[in-house]
Amino acid sequence: MKIYNTLTRQKEEFVPIVPGEAKIYACGPTVYNFIHIGNARPICVFDVLRRYLEYRGMKVTFVQNFTDIDDKIIRRANEESSDYLTVSKKYIKEYRTDAEGLNVRPATIHPLATENIDEIISIISGLVEKGYAYPAENGDVYFRTLKDKEYGKLSHQPLDDLQSGARIAVGENKEDPLDFALWKGAKPGEPSWVSPWGNGRPGWHIECSAMARRYLGKTIDIHCGGQDLIFPHHENEIAQSECCNGVPFAHYWMHNGYINIDNKKMSKSLGNFFTVRDVAEQYGYEPIRYLMISSHYRSPINYSVEIIEQCKAGLERLYHCRENLEFLLRHVSGEEKEEEREVRRLFESRRDRFVEVMDDDMNTADALSALFDLAKDINTNLTAEKAPSKGLCQFALELYQSLADVLGLLYTKTETGGDEEIDRLIAERAKARAEKDWATADRIRDELKARHVVLEDTPQGVKWKIEG
Repeated sequence: MKIYNTLTRQKEEFVPIVPGEAKIYACGPTVYNFIHIGNARPICVFDVLRRYLEYRGMKVTFVQNFTDIDDKIIRRANEESSDYLTVSKKYIKEYRTDAEGLNVRPATIHPLATENIDEIISIISGLVEKGYAYPAENGDVYFRTLKDKEYGKLSHQPLDDLQSGARIAVGENKEDPLDFALWKGAKPGEPSWVSPWGNGRPGWHIECSAMARRYLGKTIDIHCGGQDLIFPHHENEIAQSECCNGVPFAHYWMHNGYINIDNKKMSKSLGNFFTVRDVAEQYGYEPIRYLMISSHYRSPINYSVEIIEQCKAGLERLYHCRENLEFLLRHVSGEEKEEEREVRRLFESRRDRFVEVMDDDMNTADALSALFDLAKDINTNLTAEKAPSKGLCQFALELYQSLADVLGLLYTKTETGGDEEIDRLIAERAKARAEKDWATADRIRDELKARHVVLEDTPQGVKWKIEG
C-alpha cells in the first residue's frame, strides 16, 4: 500500500515498524460542543484506513484522544455555570452517539488529556533539561522554537516566513514570538494540576505528544488528522516529541481535505454551520458517511442539500442489490456449478480493482465505484431467470458485504423477508389475486400495511421489507 506522506510530499510504500502491525494516532475532538460536519470527515476517513489495514490482515492499534481540558471547554463551563469535567463528559457522550451513528468503530484506546498529566509533565521536564523549553515568571512553560533546526519541516514553511507572521499576545512571557506554550500557569477560577513550575494545565499541543508516546511508543507508524492541523498543531507535536525523545515521531503523516458548504467555507457568521446531529436528524447518519468517503480523502468536498440527496440515492442502489441477493438466497439451492466460474471471476475482478485503488493512497472514490460495478454485475448475473446456485449467491453476498464493510457502508439493517407469517400472508394474497378475490387480497394488503410491510413485485417474485 502507498500513502501520500505530508512530511515528504510524495507517495511512499507503507512499511510498518513491526511487520504485520500498524500503530496509528488520530487527533480527536476538543469536547465542548457537538461535532460539526467538518469534524465528521477525519473521523470517517481514518476509520476506513483502519478497516482497510485490518482487511489486509494487519493488527492495528488505533489511538484517538479526547482533549478534555482547553480554553474552549473552560469558556463553555462558565457559560453553563458548570465545570470542565461536566462539560467534557457530556460532549464525549454526545460524540460517541454521533460516531456510532456514522458507523465509526471505537478506537483501541480513547485516552483523555487529564488522565495523562504525569506523562505530559515528564516530556516538558525533559525538554527543559535539554534546553528546548523554559519556564516563564508567570508559571507558563514555552518551547524554544528557534533551537529546533528542523522546525517547519511538516508544513514546509521557512522559519523566516513563520517568524514574520508570529506575534506575542498580551500576558505571554515568551523569548520569541514563535515559541509556544507547553504548560499554562494557573489563573483564578480555572482547573489546575501540580507541576515543578507551579500549578497549571497543559497546552494543547503537548497533550497529543504525551498520549502518543504513552500508548504507542516514541515512534509511531501513522499520525493523521485534518489539513487544518498541519500547522501549528502537528508541526509543534513533531518539534516537542523529537527534541525530547531523540527519535522520529511518526513515519507517515496523513491529512484529509476541507469541507465547504454550498461551495463556501463553513462559518457560523455565514449561517452555514451544521452539526452532524442536525444533518442526521433530517437525512440519517449513513448518507453523511457516504459523502465523506465519496471523494479522495485529500481532495476538498462540498456539502449541499442536493449532494446529500444524491448520497441517499446512491445508498438505496447499494441496499437494493443486497436485498435482491438476500431474497434470491431464500429461493435457490445447490453448490456452485462449473459454468458459474466465469461469473465468480468477474466478481473477483471487482474485488481486485477495489484493492488496487485502496492500495493507491486509499482512493475511496474509486473503491466506491468498484463496489457499484460489483452491484451492477450481481444484478445482471444473479437473477431468478438465470437460476444461479446458492453457492454462487452466497459467495457474491459475502464478497459484496465485505467490501462495503471496509468503507463502513450498508450497516443499517432492514428486515427483508424471512418471516414465516408475513411470507404466508403474501402467498395468500398472491393466490387471492390469481383467483380474482379482490376483497381478500385487499384485506391482506391492509393487514401488511398496518405492520409497515412494504411489498415490491420483481421478476424473482414478491419482495418485502419493513419500514418505519
